Amino acid sequence: MAPERELVKIVVILVAVAGLVSPALAQGVPGGFAFLRDIDPTIIQDIRYATANNFMGRPLAGYGAAECVVKREVGLRLKAVQQELARQKLSLKMFDCYRPARAVADMVAWSKNGRETAAERRYNPAFSKADLFRLGYIATHSGHSTGAAVDLTLVDLTADNSGAFDPARAYADCTAPVAARAPEGSVDMGTGYDCSDVKGHTAASSITPAQRRWRNLLVAAMARQGFVNYSKEWWHFSLPGAGAAAYDFPITRARLGPQPPL
Repeated sequence: MAPERELVKIVVILVAVAGLVSPALAQGVPGGFAFLRDIDPTIIQDIRYATANNFMGRPLAGYGAAECVVKREVGLRLKAVQQELARQKLSLKMFDCYRPARAVADMVAWSKNGRETAAERRYNPAFSKADLFRLGYIATHSGHSTGAAVDLTLVDLTADNSGAFDPARAYADCTAPVAARAPEGSVDMGTGYDCSDVKGHTAASSITPAQRRWRNLLVAAMARQGFVNYSKEWWHFSLPGAGAAAYDFPITRARLGPQPPL
């Protein structure tokens, strides 16, 4: 009977320990963080740094899954923005959310590698990539790593958003007219995402009235939920007070239960 009693004791201990594990940790993120998809699955996600469709041309370190991870408060505020936009047949589209510190270090190393391809130049047509940190287009310590900053745009749900990025195509740079630059599947904000150029500044004077209205609409909707825009990037917003310390956990989408066949 002694072995049986020991087995029962082990099972009881394991159950008790499982009960102490927070839901956040069970899903692969620290406490206080959440997958935005779990808070509002209607928000469109196009997490560029988990793909080759970005200024580095490859997935960045730490992006093991194309998932938007944010501080829970940030996610709840984004849900409120989405609910307001839905009444106008619009949606948010996330380009980047929490960014592991190792991805920031990856960006720093990329900026110093001494090479610059034509595909990379699409994102910074007027500057050398070595100058992007000095000019404030990329930060060595990013607010994204706190979980309190996001990159996003608007999608008109009544429009044709089927255009897909083709890595083999030579697109015009990010400041070109929307028909010539890489497709975003979103409204025309005047530049592509991650466009390191004065035209990408939120208040740029070189954009059209229609592009200005879209930017103003996005800034206003985000501001009503407390988000602050970064003046050099129309797509970048942060929620003051929602995050302080930088994190470096990788982005993965852990699945509980049986795994589907590969």
